[in-house]
Amino acid sequence: MNIYKAYVYILASRRNGTLYVGVTNNLVRRVAEHKSGTIEGFTCRYDVKQLVYFECFTTFQSAIRREKQLKGWKRSWKIGLIEYDNPQWRDLSTDIGVGYGYVAAVKDIYK
Repeated sequence: MNIYKAYVYILASRRNGTLYVGVTNNLVRRVAEHKSGTIEGFTCRYDVKQLVYFECFTTFQSAIRREKQLKGWKRSWKIGLIEYDNPQWRDLSTDIGVGYGYVAAVKDIYK
């Protein structure tokens, strides 16, 4: 059984829209932060809130390596990666436990 300590994820504004690649040690919390709009920056500015892809890692170092690799990829390669696992570009947030109540709670924390 693996214990995952880090995650690399891709958010999108919509299908074939603006993409954001990130790394975190808590995917549920981080996605909720993006969705709530509480963290200023790229994802808030461009309304990038849909979790369309993620990978799990047992070490943070390996996750950072993968994040850097993906950030260096051409856009078309990232789209191919997303569409291989998620051809409908579904928002995977609810699959990992990020519901409306969780997003609202995160928003309250940052008030």
